[in-house]
Amino acid sequence: MSDILARTRATALEKGEGLSEPELLQVLELGDQHLPELLDLAHQVRLRWCGEEVEIEGIISLKTGGCPEDCHFCSQSGLFESPVRSVQLDVAELVEAAKQTRKSGATEFCIVAAVKGPDERLMRQLEEAVAAVRAEVDINISVSVGILTREQVDRLKTAGVKRYNHNLESARSFFPRVATTHTWDERHRTLEMIRDAGIEVCSGGILGMGESLAQRAEFAVQLAAFAPEEVPINFLDPRPGTPFASRPLIDAAEALKATAMLRLAMPKATLRFGGGRELTLGDLGVEKGLAGGANALIVGNYLTTLGRPMEDDLDMLDGLRIPIKAVGQVI
Repeated sequence: MSDILARTRATALEKGEGLSEPELLQVLELGDQHLPELLDLAHQVRLRWCGEEVEIEGIISLKTGGCPEDCHFCSQSGLFESPVRSVQLDVAELVEAAKQTRKSGATEFCIVAAVKGPDERLMRQLEEAVAAVRAEVDINISVSVGILTREQVDRLKTAGVKRYNHNLESARSFFPRVATTHTWDERHRTLEMIRDAGIEVCSGGILGMGESLAQRAEFAVQLAAFAPEEVPINFLDPRPGTPFASRPLIDAAEALKATAMLRLAMPKATLRFGGGRELTLGDLGVEKGLAGGANALIVGNYLTTLGRPMEDDLDMLDGLRIPIKAVGQVI
């Protein structure tokens, strides 16, 4: 076994502590012949510190398209020639979507809007939507509406939002190549306010945007500094009309290695496979990922791309005999 894997066993598995940035880079630089050992170790870490349950989540967009930001991976930007039209949902539609999500066994329902940050009208819609869903559906509610002010954070806390998603997306050193209309530090400040308010932190990003292995290790330790409850792991799905439209897909073995690396950076976090997993990993790769550090899935469709049918994911989990986490259960 490689020396780094032996050291990882002592740090992440036995102590539940994340690896350092140089150690995470060594993990990413392991040859593919070590991949089975790495995935097995990441799985042992997940089982010891998170349990065997897998958490599933559904997401829905309150406002899709027409975003003023220029995130180079995103077809919701109003600045690109992307085939996403602006759509808004009403509260009744959100409640119905939450009910359908709950029927799947999902424990979390995330309300998303394509904005830099919410204006007063959107804040009132969110407060109304969260109240309506909480009144009718037994499910944890997450929100993702961009960069917040302190007053907006407090209002979401009062409304009953359990978790807030705001992805750092990539390492601070790489972020200027991802977006120019806002900064990594603005995203970071929102997460600080969320954590200070006692709302759970959900923050991850997208792998395969052109970042180096060193920047993936940098990204992991920057995420770990927040001790996030949840880390979404997305893989770039190049969208037509965006600046990243011609980028190649990340290799499946590289994606699995990065997933294991994130588990070893954050032994106790929920690592959730999100967008791009079907293209990058395929069915077999997703199964390997769930046996290699990941312990959660977004089921159904994503914000601008189609996922696998929800039933297929549920059948996969059943076939693997992986139990689904119940609402309110702590892992």
